[in-house]
Amino acid sequence: MATPTVVPEVRPLSLEADAEQPSLFDGTTRLYMAYYCPFAQRAWITRNYKGLQDKIKLVPLNLQNRPAWYKEKVNPTNKVPALEHNGKVIVESLDLIKYIDSNFEGPSLFPDDPAKRKFGEELLAYIDTFTGAVYPSFKGDPPKEAGPQFDYLENALQKFDDGPFFLGHFSGVDIAYITFMERFHIFLNEIFNYDIKKGRPHLATWIEEFNKIDAYKQTKYDPKAIVELYKKRFMA
Repeated sequence: MATPTVVPEVRPLSLEADAEQPSLFDGTTRLYMAYYCPFAQRAWITRNYKGLQDKIKLVPLNLQNRPAWYKEKVNPTNKVPALEHNGKVIVESLDLIKYIDSNFEGPSLFPDDPAKRKFGEELLAYIDTFTGAVYPSFKGDPPKEAGPQFDYLENALQKFDDGPFFLGHFSGVDIAYITFMERFHIFLNEIFNYDIKKGRPHLATWIEEFNKIDAYKQTKYDPKAIVELYKKRFMA
């Protein structure tokens, strides 16, 4: 499958508390998100990969100073991402990968093969276990405590041999994991000198191949900012 070429776009400024609310349900499809949020990044990558930059408008928010209307009018949980489409708002990042894939044009992000779809669902169901083990390791011994989780992904990447991704070809499962892996890779290497790619050739190739995909590269967050954010949040 050919990787779509993504046209560079200018990132809109993040909306602050005093920003006016866009006209809700006026026919515009909007993705409410935050640039540094790994959950929102999932929907952002999906949008880009399917070539929907002209169909889905980014509405970035400053989550430290977000507008009150967002919770009142858009998403009662006050979280991102949220997609405004066809008179309704869809939330939850994993649901949004599937929703955008099913309801918009562009290359499909989930295979037809039943075995691959089944394994994909297993991997999606495992994500909370994965992140739930890695984050606490930041206050302990990451190679020992988080290492088995990266070994799990290394093994999962060997399930199918028709490509370097979890289901062989690039899919929504890869999108679901990469936004956290981006942050874990940077933070663990910088703070603990722990390279999660070492001794895991399939994981190394997966990361390498991901960094060739424009739809993802345009969403990446500043590595230094990731380190500082994670130090403050998880090591204080």
